[in-house]
Amino acid sequence: MFSIDDRGWLQGVEHCPSPNYGERPGDTAVDLLVIHNISLPAGVFGGRYIHDLFCNCLNCDAHPSFADLRDLEVSAHALIDRSGHTTQFVSFDDRAWHAGVSEFAGRPNCNDYSIGIELEGTDTVGYTAQQYQTLVQVTQALQRKYPLIGKQRIVGHCDIAPGRKTDPGPAFDWAYFKKELS
Repeated sequence: MFSIDDRGWLQGVEHCPSPNYGERPGDTAVDLLVIHNISLPAGVFGGRYIHDLFCNCLNCDAHPSFADLRDLEVSAHALIDRSGHTTQFVSFDDRAWHAGVSEFAGRPNCNDYSIGIELEGTDTVGYTAQQYQTLVQVTQALQRKYPLIGKQRIVGHCDIAPGRKTDPGPAFDWAYFKKELS
């Protein structure tokens, strides 16, 4: 079971602080969890390229597909890799730069009130049992700290940026994940 300290950091996971974050506006309540996927290069798993991207030290000459990432400043609160290993980049109390132009239930700027969790993966490659297990445990810890994040307020990036984003994609088993949360 994971716990979150009073500064918004998961205990028992790797911490790799990203410079790509800001304070949440005013008294904004955290009430949305957004599930993403990422792999760098696309479809390749393992390595530290995702960490490097979120910490602004990605060598954009290391792979031709990285050229579009030059000078990009993005982050997520946490990443769960294929083995279930979790790295946290931004305190859950802060605003990670994960959602971009987004809207949920008519409310824009999802970064302001959401938490973004990246799963190492693609839209079309199934996620691992270890990832689901870790995601469930992290989500339960988040729900204890931020009780407004109910099952109906756990969505994919595709749900808050339709037409622009497709992740976590059809490979993500929403029914299984939400059943495991119970």
